[in-house]
Amino acid sequence: MKAWTNFRHLAAALLFAALAGGCASSHNPADPLEGMNRAMFSFNDGFDKVIFKPGAKAYKAVVPEPARQCVGNVFANVNDIFVSVNSLLQGKVGDAVSDACRVLVNTTVGIAGCFDVASKMGMEKHNRDFGQTFGKWGVTPGPYLVLPIIGPSNFRDAGGYFLTTYLDPVWNLPYVPLRNELVVLRAVNIRADLISASDVLEEAALDKYSFVRDAYMQRRQGMVEDDNNDAKPKKESDAGPLPLAFKGAIAPANPVPAGLWFDQANQRVGGTLAAQPAKAGNSAARRGAKSASAGVAASSL
Repeated sequence: MKAWTNFRHLAAALLFAALAGGCASSHNPADPLEGMNRAMFSFNDGFDKVIFKPGAKAYKAVVPEPARQCVGNVFANVNDIFVSVNSLLQGKVGDAVSDACRVLVNTTVGIAGCFDVASKMGMEKHNRDFGQTFGKWGVTPGPYLVLPIIGPSNFRDAGGYFLTTYLDPVWNLPYVPLRNELVVLRAVNIRADLISASDVLEEAALDKYSFVRDAYMQRRQGMVEDDNNDAKPKKESDAGPLPLAFKGAIAPANPVPAGLWFDQANQRVGGTLAAQPAKAGNSAARRGAKSASAGVAASSL
């Protein structure tokens, strides 16, 4: 299919870029491609500031909050299919059944997922993806990798992201114009939901790249090692694969586009970004992220 062909080309380009950037020196053994990653990080940040964030602001100004909530819930309901599969792959049969029931209840009683009836019935929302599953199976994360538009990742999570995208029902819709509209809507709706926190990182860290990298790696490690970290309230940011500019996708929960991930990182480590004063510097922010990701429940934005 055309979408998969595009992703194969992107994957090949990323592999070439990774090999080309392999000579870049780094003091962090987990980030041997730091030179290339920083360049891609700057590109993603610029894309978010110039295109993605302004578009999300316009969308938020026009579309009322209940409608945005409904849109986010619909896409989150689709993502629960993958959550159920990954729960099963991780040997959590009870959670897999519960996650599948969430999809059934929200699709029917919740009107295609517009209303999160399952949560009101006590069915817990989990946050599991293929990258996490691979980690629980013993696959090492590999080097840190910043993907174009998609943002923070690593070699293991990038594989999980491409698998999710390949299986994503939205991206497999046969009518291409509708498919493109839905993937753009999904991304813009999530970005609009996170606008209120998009400026926090600017005040929290002297080096945004290092902060995002460390927070991402700590969060992913926590999701693999600590089962208590993979259950959290339902958010629009769990809505599943998001698009590249117009032709890509983003894995559930992580990574997400450019500056959008900064906001999600704050949500997932319990508001750490907002708690760090600008003058505290990057090391203090990283210490806050580490302690929060070890056990603080995710806070709403």
